[in-house]
Amino acid sequence: MMCKNIQKTILLLLFVVVSQLAFGQSFTLQGKVSDKDGNPIELASVMIVSQGRLAMTNLKGEFNIQLQSEDSVKIRFSMVGYRTKTRVLHRPQGKQTLLVQLADDNELQEVVVEGKASKHGTTEELDVSTVKQGPSTSGNAVEEMIQTQAGVSTHSELSSQYNVRGGTFDENSVYINNVEVFRPFLVRSGQQEGLSIINPDLVESVGFSTGGYEAKYGDKMSSALDITYKRPKRTEASVSASMLGASGYLGLAAKKLTWTNGLRYKTNKYLLGSLETKGEYQPSFLDYQTYLSWQPGKRWQIDFIGNISDNHYDFEPEDRETNFGTMENVKSFRVYFDGKEKDLFRTFFGSLGITRHLSPKTDISLLASAFSTKEQERYDIQGQYWLTQTETSENLGVGTYMQHTRDYLKANVKSIKLMMRHRAGKHNVEGALTYKTEKITENSAEYEYRDSAGYNVPHTGSDLNMIYSLRAQNKLDAKRFETYLQDTWHFQTRDSVPTLFTLNYGVRFAHWNFNGESIVSPRASLTITPGWNRNLTFRIAGGLYYQAPFYKELRDTSTVNGVTYATLNQKIKAQRSVHAIAAMDYRFQMMNRPFKFSAEIYYKALSRLVPYSVDNVKVTYYGDNHASGHATGIDLKLFGEFVPDADSWLTLSVMNTRMKLNGNSIPLPTDQRYALNLYFTDYFPGSTRWRMSLKLAYADGLPFSAPHRNWSAIRSAHLPTSVPTLA
Repeated sequence: MMCKNIQKTILLLLFVVVSQLAFGQSFTLQGKVSDKDGNPIELASVMIVSQGRLAMTNLKGEFNIQLQSEDSVKIRFSMVGYRTKTRVLHRPQGKQTLLVQLADDNELQEVVVEGKASKHGTTEELDVSTVKQGPSTSGNAVEEMIQTQAGVSTHSELSSQYNVRGGTFDENSVYINNVEVFRPFLVRSGQQEGLSIINPDLVESVGFSTGGYEAKYGDKMSSALDITYKRPKRTEASVSASMLGASGYLGLAAKKLTWTNGLRYKTNKYLLGSLETKGEYQPSFLDYQTYLSWQPGKRWQIDFIGNISDNHYDFEPEDRETNFGTMENVKSFRVYFDGKEKDLFRTFFGSLGITRHLSPKTDISLLASAFSTKEQERYDIQGQYWLTQTETSENLGVGTYMQHTRDYLKANVKSIKLMMRHRAGKHNVEGALTYKTEKITENSAEYEYRDSAGYNVPHTGSDLNMIYSLRAQNKLDAKRFETYLQDTWHFQTRDSVPTLFTLNYGVRFAHWNFNGESIVSPRASLTITPGWNRNLTFRIAGGLYYQAPFYKELRDTSTVNGVTYATLNQKIKAQRSVHAIAAMDYRFQMMNRPFKFSAEIYYKALSRLVPYSVDNVKVTYYGDNHASGHATGIDLKLFGEFVPDADSWLTLSVMNTRMKLNGNSIPLPTDQRYALNLYFTDYFPGSTRWRMSLKLAYADGLPFSAPHRNWSAIRSAHLPTSVPTLA
């Protein structure tokens, strides 16, 4: 019995010893990883290579992992954008706690660089401060500066719209702080348009590309305008006023918070009163914007942009009389008007962005935006004319016309965008996912009646038809998915004076559930700065660009018995453009002042085009992919300080466009064979406080036709046999 007890005691002792040895071979490692300022670093790697174990820090930078004890345990802490740190523990047991700080990788002290940067891509940085204090008929300083660039033209001094290399107004994408913005849809003339959404007082930087732009910019065929709003470093304010309106700006800055506010008011009443078409003009345009940026910590940034725009345009034409002819043969032309026009364009825009700086080289942002517009065009205007012989009071002609419009449109566009940027050595990688919802409701009724010398126009002898009549009742409820990925790679040769290269390449994908179409847009550009002359820069760019259809392109028109019906074409496809661009920049000194000469040759192969007509700033599409064509040309620009410390430029553009439609080759509606733009700045003698600016534009005319006549020309081959059902 004693033997058995001894055996049990020995076994128990052996079990206790083995258990203690087993427990001594494992330990718990815990701790926290932070940066030099004590901010936690989440998702940092805690790696023990010898044991094949890996842990990641949580949102508080903390970690906890079970490990086996050894003579020495080597732990490696790493995170992208930080220097890797290694710690060694000797025969660790129990609980081990480590507090680790990681230093920024390749950390540099703050450097302030002043001067003009070289252009290393297809997007040019523009300085809006040179023009925002100058006189402006439209009150939109950023767009007025864009309109003076090479390859850009405009057709109304009262409008902020612009054409780029033969494209329409709708082919230009605009971004504010990485969020795409929209313009009102029903605006048809420059004096109606009012103020654009871009407030020049809030702008920090302007990037503009006339073609070959990066994959991050949306599905438009002509240009990309990238606006960044500023975060002031101190409290600042400004006020300006003129006969055309007024504006005020207030910027507040604290340690972690900046808040900018801009209020603009514009009225073209006095300017419009000088036009040949007399009338009682009552335009009133009001716009308020705010940009709030908060940095609660080094690694977080929250941005909010809000905009309210309330634009009214009221017009009542006045009677007029004109005498003309010779002394022996005097004729009098009198016109009497009745009625008025009353328009409303009210828009709301807001965006909220939350950015997390994962490291000095990695950012991730979540951007949400909403755009809402309520638009009304209402007018009934009747005109009657008499043409008489003054000497005899004989009536030579009499006629009348009546214009009626009741257009109502409501649109809501919402989006959410997840974007990530990462800088790794010579590469800058960027990508994003975007989801959009689009809800648009339209109810339109337009007609125009003409009667001349007692006969209705058009005159059939049996029917009483309007010369123009339109009916539209449409609803759009669609969803859009977009994504892109791009990389900008900086590299150089190994020569003693190396040649510098910047390669940007990327791809964009989009899907729209309304027509079920998916589009893929690969794009690339290469910039070369040769070592033998650093004042020279060469660029080549190309890619596939789509004009994703939006509401106006969808409106397919069909004319039956003199009435045009607008319905939504669900089979429409995105218009397509292939860009090929070659460019050169040459920087030089003249009169001991900096200058730059730029030349750019381009060719755009256009296919699946939706034909359109332009009336003032209203673009009317014909709702189907009937045409193809091309646009080619050369843009030249001389930029520099013709006067010390004052930027001026001169541009010359030569262009040729053609469109093949119904077997005929015709120019695009925005074809402009040549355009010359000058912006010149000078100071008054002996003072830099007074400045004079001169802007000059001289351009070729545009193709045109009589009102409403181009409808029948384009739609003649596509008339339906029955009246469409309005949605």
